[in-house]
Amino acid sequence: MLRKKKFGPNSAFNAEKVFLAASQPVGSVFNYFQTNPRGLSTEEVEIRRSEFGANEVEHEKKKNPISVFVKAFINPFIGVLTILVIVSFVLDVALAVPGEQDWTAIIIISVMVVSSSILRFWQEWKANVSSEALLKMVTNTCSVIRLDDDDTYEISITELVPGDVVRIAAGDMIPADVRIVEAKDLFVSQASLTGESDPIEKTPDCKGAKSGSVVELGNICFMGSNVVSGSGVGIVIATGNNTYLGTIARSIAGHRAATAFDKGISKVSFLLIRFMLVMIPFVFLVNGITKGDWLEAFIFAVSVAVGLTPEMLPMIVTANLSKGAVAMSKKKTIVKDLNAIQNFGAMNILCTDKTGTLTCDQIVLEKYINADGSNDENKRILRHAYFNSFFQTGLKNLMDKAILSHVKELSLEYLKDNYRKVDEIPFDFTRRRMSVVVEDAQGKRQIITKGAVEEMLEICSHAEFAGDVHPLTVELKDKARDISERMNRQGMRVIAVAQKSFLDKESDFCIDDENDMVLIGYLAFLDPPKPSAANAIRQLHEHGVEVKVLSGDNDAVVCTIARQVGIDTANSVTGPEFESMSEEGQRTAVAKATVFSKLTPMQKTRIITLLQEQDNTVGFLGDGINDAAALRQSDIGISVDSAVDIAKESADIILLEKDLMVLEDGVLEGRKTFGNITKYIKMTASSNFGNMFSVMAASAFLPFLPMMPIHLLIQNLLYDVSQTTIPFDRMDAEYLRKPRRWDASDLSRFMMYIGPISSIFDILTYVVMWYVFGCNSVEHQALFQSGWFVEGLLSQTLIVHMIRTRKIPFIQSRSSWQVGCLTVIIVAIGLFIPFSSFGSAIGLQPLPLSYFPWLFGILLSYCVLTQLIKNWYIRKFVKWL
Repeated sequence: MLRKKKFGPNSAFNAEKVFLAASQPVGSVFNYFQTNPRGLSTEEVEIRRSEFGANEVEHEKKKNPISVFVKAFINPFIGVLTILVIVSFVLDVALAVPGEQDWTAIIIISVMVVSSSILRFWQEWKANVSSEALLKMVTNTCSVIRLDDDDTYEISITELVPGDVVRIAAGDMIPADVRIVEAKDLFVSQASLTGESDPIEKTPDCKGAKSGSVVELGNICFMGSNVVSGSGVGIVIATGNNTYLGTIARSIAGHRAATAFDKGISKVSFLLIRFMLVMIPFVFLVNGITKGDWLEAFIFAVSVAVGLTPEMLPMIVTANLSKGAVAMSKKKTIVKDLNAIQNFGAMNILCTDKTGTLTCDQIVLEKYINADGSNDENKRILRHAYFNSFFQTGLKNLMDKAILSHVKELSLEYLKDNYRKVDEIPFDFTRRRMSVVVEDAQGKRQIITKGAVEEMLEICSHAEFAGDVHPLTVELKDKARDISERMNRQGMRVIAVAQKSFLDKESDFCIDDENDMVLIGYLAFLDPPKPSAANAIRQLHEHGVEVKVLSGDNDAVVCTIARQVGIDTANSVTGPEFESMSEEGQRTAVAKATVFSKLTPMQKTRIITLLQEQDNTVGFLGDGINDAAALRQSDIGISVDSAVDIAKESADIILLEKDLMVLEDGVLEGRKTFGNITKYIKMTASSNFGNMFSVMAASAFLPFLPMMPIHLLIQNLLYDVSQTTIPFDRMDAEYLRKPRRWDASDLSRFMMYIGPISSIFDILTYVVMWYVFGCNSVEHQALFQSGWFVEGLLSQTLIVHMIRTRKIPFIQSRSSWQVGCLTVIIVAIGLFIPFSSFGSAIGLQPLPLSYFPWLFGILLSYCVLTQLIKNWYIRKFVKWL
């Protein structure tokens, strides 16, 4: 017996405590947690919430603005600048003659440190705030019983405390670690915790609770698992980090698996690092030997290393993803995981259910007819269906709601008053039916079952029509199928209703009792296609996304709706047909077929897996408990805000409207975001790769440094600033028409072909400065450095416009005004610096006017050659951007 004591701390997950709670009778568990079947009072809830905190497992903590600001100063760029500040202080202040100290370099570099860090902080903080705001838009709820009003109502799962009494039903996520005290055919999937796909039955029984693994306890449900079928009531025994899931979450919080996109970026970074490991020692040694100043050679080599590092990449990627997510939220598409945007842009197959996506999601009960096809004038079938839908405690689907609504419209709700519920057999997705057992005032007990026609015919031995009960012969079964198919072809969903009376059994009814039933009639529901569905599917096809329908509904209904919205149904497959195929046959079927019907949840998952194995990026749009596995398996799981908890939890994207037009907008925004990220990576990688050759050539042949370390750093800072508007750039319409996938090999190849072009014109600038302007000695190095500083900055800035589009820049394709304006500003600053006192302070000097025609010719030639090589590259390798 658990001893009664003052309710103690909600300590970290303790298997012994769980075994103890599981092994005790229900009454003792209520005692231990100082609660009762009517739940906790509001006052007690507040006390416990202040003691235990919110019911949230460990996750990546909200970033503190101070820590983000501090981290903005921690990067290679700032490190090198700090080293230069120290060296400048030692050389220009500490060792200088009193009265001749020069603070210029220190002030300039310090301003660079602060300004660049503030820029990075501002971008990253805006991205963090945006992404956190988006995540708050999607919440999960649970049903809780509270003592004050003795009623069940919905609250956010974060508000639960130990001792709360919760109700759970099919489609719910288990909101905390719960000790079951009541259950009816309660089956729970613990796949997210154990990997086992088969659901486990949970009961209040405490027998055998002290043996085996803690997750095998038959009366404990763990946070993170989900209810497959049935219903139950439980006491919350642990919340938040103190749950079984919390112990797992603490070990992985802040860590996420690397995506293909992450791995691709890493490959490029390591490629640049390998080049740097070869180049930096070379630059250091060559400059040290030829110039004789080893300290200056070292600082120059380190500055070159910083110039080759895409230090703005994290900020650009985060800002792009965040901006994309915010833009998508304005189009009623919420991105739970920012990294899912890459798959959104890459998606080339969308698998979707039928109800609510292709149809209006407003099912109405169209007709109810007898087993022989005649109209049910006395509404007997409607009455039986109403009892079935009203008395069930599981998840009420759209058809249940349509039945209840229709009965309410007819003012027939009084029918239930003379009946009481005895038991129920909950719905599951294998047998596709559910039953309730009711008893009238005279003690007549009957089981009422409704479900899919084919599955109902399997359990019926008789049929009732014209007031008589007849054996259900093969001919009558065929007639039943004909009636159903005729309505299916009209786009109506049909379910059958059956009953069995005068039951000897009094309780504990189970699936085995669903036999020898009497078929009494059919219910036909209408859910017409959405007016916008056909246009949405056409738009998705035009943008390279193939739509496949994966439905558990009848094949005739699915094909009818699919045809009405413009989906080719020439190749359609049913679940039983798919199951009977060989593995090779299944591979062929998923590639060719566009409509799949009568699917089980596992068949949906299998279809998605086979599509992925054929090198497709597959999205899945679903909102039911039967869609959870498919949502997890797909490259990008898409659900809706009205979906069941487990579907929302499994999804990467949440649609605030269940509409394919909304989804198409999200796909396009995802491609824009992905395109702008890859655009920056290509620009930076190719530009940095080209600069390697320029610096190596200059170090080998010039008697002085081609640029001072501070020149390189300022040039790099200005270039990086010019890139901060990339998230706001537009993408060419042609780019958005096709799915885009990350291709690291293409990026490496692009860098190899486009990067060295800038080196050609850097070296041409060397030649012009050396021979035309006579900068062939140490005395003239300032003019040489000024010439290359301007040309290098302008060429790097122009490459943004050359690479951002496959078209002719400025003529056929223009950048956004943000990119264009910042380019003009950076170019103006670059041209102004050599003529300013700032330029003089860092060792630059004004350039003669005769230099600028040469500069114009070099830059124009650079743009023309880049465009030619770019066009050749597109023709040869096809894949670009």
